[in-house]
Amino acid sequence: MELDAPPSEAQQIESPPHKSTDNEEKATHVRFLLSNAEAGAIIGKGGSTINEIKSQSGVRIQLSRNNECFPGTSDRIIMLSGGVDGILTATELILSRLIDEFYPEDGADMEPESKIRMVVPNSSCGGIIGKAGANIRSLIEETGADIRISPQDMYYPGLQDRIVTVAGALAQQLRAIALIIWKLMEDPYYHQSANTPFPYAALMYNAMNYGQNGPGMMYQNNRQPNKDDRGTSMTIGVADEHIGLVVGRGGRNLMEITQLTGARIKISDRGDFMPGTSDRKVTITGSENAIHAAESMISAKVASAGER
Repeated sequence: MELDAPPSEAQQIESPPHKSTDNEEKATHVRFLLSNAEAGAIIGKGGSTINEIKSQSGVRIQLSRNNECFPGTSDRIIMLSGGVDGILTATELILSRLIDEFYPEDGADMEPESKIRMVVPNSSCGGIIGKAGANIRSLIEETGADIRISPQDMYYPGLQDRIVTVAGALAQQLRAIALIIWKLMEDPYYHQSANTPFPYAALMYNAMNYGQNGPGMMYQNNRQPNKDDRGTSMTIGVADEHIGLVVGRGGRNLMEITQLTGARIKISDRGDFMPGTSDRKVTITGSENAIHAAESMISAKVASAGER
């Protein structure tokens, strides 16, 4: 259903500079991080808010599922795809919604400040930083926003993205995000990250999954490392009633975990439990990284039972 777009507040804000008419027509994308609470505010009741944002901006919006988080965080990823003008319109609508929900005015005349985190490929960050930091200093001076780029995360082998945090008033953030998008579009390889907006499932290995007594979670004393001729093998325990979440309909979840991680997974028969428990045995075989990735994905599948 088409909705008549109300006048955008962006029309009252000095618009970012446009490079050329040709570039305005080019399709691109941008990814941001949202907490679960923020994602809920953007979705709205029955999807009303996110549908309105789509209608007003004309961009495609993809949001990762509850258990598809950026490594090392509990934050979901939202990707906006389309023309630059549409992406900036959607970004303004999203930021305005988040400011209204999570940054209440304190009664002062000053405009509330907020922050938004962009997900940027590590290979594209050089264009934002510039030689000896020249580009990022220029961006900060020109926009008045506070812009910070996270160091490359070495705790997740294979993680190719970094976080660019943009903080300030709404107008400052929008101008900074626009300029960053233009920088990213100059990178001929940046568009490739749109092909896999949420590529983190096989990389995540979060130590907080261990030792928690959540529903059907694995317990540290149930992990039994073994060796066989095909590599390292580790056995963990999963509550019998949650095995279906690991297997999935028609084995879909199990196949996905195997394909993404490269690990081999074997689940014990009914009644074959970890000693002293009612947990089924799940044996994971492969390289250490493959085991860690598979174990993390299994934990995420099981943890989803607690969200229902």
